[in-house]
Amino acid sequence: MGDILFLAHRVPFPPDRGDKIRAYNILSYLSRRKRVHLIAFADDPADLKRKGGLSKITGNRQIVWRGKGQATAGAQALIQRRPFSLTAFDNPELREAVETMLARHSIDTIYVFSSQMAQYLPHKPRQRVVMDFVDMDSAKFASYGKTTRGFTGWMLRREARMLAQYEKAVAAKADASLFVSEAEAELFRDRTRAQRVHAVENGIDTATFDPDAPFRRLEAVAPLIVFTGQMDYRPNIEGVTWFAESVFPHIRVRHPDAQFAIVGRKPDAAVQALAKIPGVTVTGEVPDVRPWVAAASVVVAPLKLARGVQNKVLEAMAMARPVVASAAAATGIDHGGAIEVGDGVGGMADAVNALLDEPVRAAELGRAARQRVIDHYSWDAKLAALDEIMGFKGVRDPQPRRKAAVAA
Repeated sequence: MGDILFLAHRVPFPPDRGDKIRAYNILSYLSRRKRVHLIAFADDPADLKRKGGLSKITGNRQIVWRGKGQATAGAQALIQRRPFSLTAFDNPELREAVETMLARHSIDTIYVFSSQMAQYLPHKPRQRVVMDFVDMDSAKFASYGKTTRGFTGWMLRREARMLAQYEKAVAAKADASLFVSEAEAELFRDRTRAQRVHAVENGIDTATFDPDAPFRRLEAVAPLIVFTGQMDYRPNIEGVTWFAESVFPHIRVRHPDAQFAIVGRKPDAAVQALAKIPGVTVTGEVPDVRPWVAAASVVVAPLKLARGVQNKVLEAMAMARPVVASAAAATGIDHGGAIEVGDGVGGMADAVNALLDEPVRAAELGRAARQRVIDHYSWDAKLAALDEIMGFKGVRDPQPRRKAAVAA
């Protein structure tokens, strides 16, 4: 029985943002069944210093710095008539690392995490190929292209068309194509007619994200509304901007002392500017998101564009906090009514105000949310679908699960 080669577009440690959380937990799950070698990009200098955190769950590791600028990648995309998503991640050092790893080790499965990394597959792979698209990126770019004008809009629409063709070709080569939700998997099947498409959903570490776990507590500030996420990511930027500028003022009419905290690393200039709005706080990176989530009267996920399962929603549910999510952010989560879904400015504001008005009901909703994720969203339960896909039948799991990091 051969090893697994895991290719990732971003080094999956520490698991402190959506893509890294999924990659880390899948890598950990695979490593408890077979030896896994890792080749990944790093785009944050801090990640190069902390990559040793993967030593217990990987065999050989090679982390390659990705420093190509957007202008260079964009020019290459136009000249080479390729998707920007591929030229941005095209790197000869990483290509050589893959070739060397495949030559030196007995590898029978290549697990590709994100479509950008599929360009490093052999032309005719002799190994089983499992392609984890996570989301259908071409659909995301198509959505962006509909609302963006000028040259940028043209580039986004071009990216959507070319990437859709690429995704279809990759799926045809893969033995299995994975998506983070059944809705995303069905969208891919419908648009590509691809076969062997599976949904493997995200889970949540309910021992780490536990309101009774030991972590530093924030001094209570009520009513406090909290959003957590990577704050240089376009859907998050657009979501918090819309909430702060359009929804939050309606909440402050009924609750003049309400505070809105935007918690997460790398807030761009547009997000930082929101701190000028009365009652809005932009924290930047914090060592642990749990104190903020635990202190929240309500956690919001006001995303207009969301693909797959939102980890931020699962984390808040696990922390027994009442959640108000947009319809887009709630899609893909089997919440069983344990979160509130707000539609539009009025719907979002009314849902938040109702929970602030009724703290007893809000607490009951939070407890129901935690029970929901305990019952339905453990990582082991969600990733069990990989056993058949990866050919793990009869392979024992000799190791306990490891806790994840919770910074943002």
